[in-house]
Amino acid sequence: MKITAIRTFRLAEFANVLWVHVETDAGITGLGETFYGAGSVEAHIHDVLSHRLLGRSPLHIEALSREMVNLPLAQASTGAEYRAASAIDVALWDIFGKVCDLPVHQMLGGTCHASIPVYNTCAGYGYVRSNKIKPVDTWNLRAGEGPYEDLEAFMTDAGALAENLLENGITAMKIWPFDPAAIENDGRFITGEQMRTALEPFEKIRKRVGDKMQIMVEFHSLWNLPTIKRIARQLEAFDPTWYEDPIRMNSVSALAELAASTSVPICASETLGSRFPYKDMLEAGAVGIVMTDLVWTGGLTEGRKIAALADTYHRPYAPHDCTGPVAYVAAVHSSFSQPNTMIQESVRAFYTGWYKELVTELPKVVDGHVLPMEGPGLGTELQPAIFDRPDLTSRNSEL
Repeated sequence: MKITAIRTFRLAEFANVLWVHVETDAGITGLGETFYGAGSVEAHIHDVLSHRLLGRSPLHIEALSREMVNLPLAQASTGAEYRAASAIDVALWDIFGKVCDLPVHQMLGGTCHASIPVYNTCAGYGYVRSNKIKPVDTWNLRAGEGPYEDLEAFMTDAGALAENLLENGITAMKIWPFDPAAIENDGRFITGEQMRTALEPFEKIRKRVGDKMQIMVEFHSLWNLPTIKRIARQLEAFDPTWYEDPIRMNSVSALAELAASTSVPICASETLGSRFPYKDMLEAGAVGIVMTDLVWTGGLTEGRKIAALADTYHRPYAPHDCTGPVAYVAAVHSSFSQPNTMIQESVRAFYTGWYKELVTELPKVVDGHVLPMEGPGLGTELQPAIFDRPDLTSRNSEL
């Protein structure tokens, strides 16, 4: 079997998302995806990677993974080169599963869990939907119709939102009420009034539902070290599950200093590239929970190595999802195949909303737990209607 063509697809409405079809001479096509900088990723796929991949066997996944990231600019980052490799890697695993007529989680070693708890990232229908990625600026509140405008909900009545999530069986939620202050002050300091405002959602959650709800805190790497230490001390009273991306995740020593100053685990995170920065942070005791975004950090091939590395250091694994539907599906396959999976991220405004416009199947979430995907490969395809949309653009590289 040989790779005969690589095709990429973009929609103007979802300008951050890029899909990849890897086609073979056996008539089997693999589906991949990545998120952000879609134009740059597309150019790298066709201008650089296609020459390395066309004519090769799609089943030599490990060799092709090494080939794609063994470039001077693509060895430990989440830049365009790594996102391109990630998208293609996911498509190769989709092909592998289809060849064997088995789900990707079986190809990765089989399921370790009957179901996995999910947490709800409290985004809304329009969150990160525009081509700009900047916290607060891209919240796009009330950009869609439906019952799950959860970002506005956590900023106004987080207690009621927590109660609603519990009624739906979801016992964990992620929020980011410190972002407005960080944007206003460039992350350099936080005033007393800003601190009190940002703490209000945590107070409302605990007052309304007590400790029935886990609270993950997202900081989007917006703060400097002294300020985040101050914030972390204030938050400890509310027993958060983790602090995610509290500072820019490029200093092992700074992160280790923060980790030593708080009882709350540090989650690191979709912003890291290959397994090598994870290794440095784990060795330094800077990370309590390991997160990956498989369409940024090398695909399923690199993701399973990062999960195994976390397990080596007795750390739980928690795959990211706040990007696109194929990334979500791949993350769920990864979650089921890893023994140390703690919880799976999900966004109910996405998987009940725009994700359904784009792919044919999504993981089922029942009573706050996600179930394994069925069907060969990833178990999902792009919706046929995508290929008839007037805002579709594509690019092809053929053998």
